[in-house]
Amino acid sequence: MNERQRQAFGTAMSEARLAYRQRRWEQAFALLERAHVLGQTRVTPHVQSHWWMLKVGWQRLDAREVRGQLLRLLAAMLLSRLWVPLGNTGGANVNPLQPMPIADDLRELMETD
Repeated sequence: MNERQRQAFGTAMSEARLAYRQRRWEQAFALLERAHVLGQTRVTPHVQSHWWMLKVGWQRLDAREVRGQLLRLLAAMLLSRLWVPLGNTGGANVNPLQPMPIADDLRELMETD
């Protein structure tokens, strides 16, 4: 992860945690999806984004999201260093194996310096 990507990940996670504390679940989840795209190629950020998605799913009483995030947490711990579907936003509403288009602003951050 380059420095701009690392900073953007940190910002997205900080903003997601703030939204979580304020019980703004949709905003928190959208920020976590952004963080997921930025951090999915590194084990710790990848796991961190899924952990917080699990917490949001729990708060929303969303059984599908909770189940999906439990599986994704395990996969993030085991597979992040081997292969990830780039651009995948990480929620249970998307196929965990499906690469997805990366938003232009995120793609620019992910390009090597």
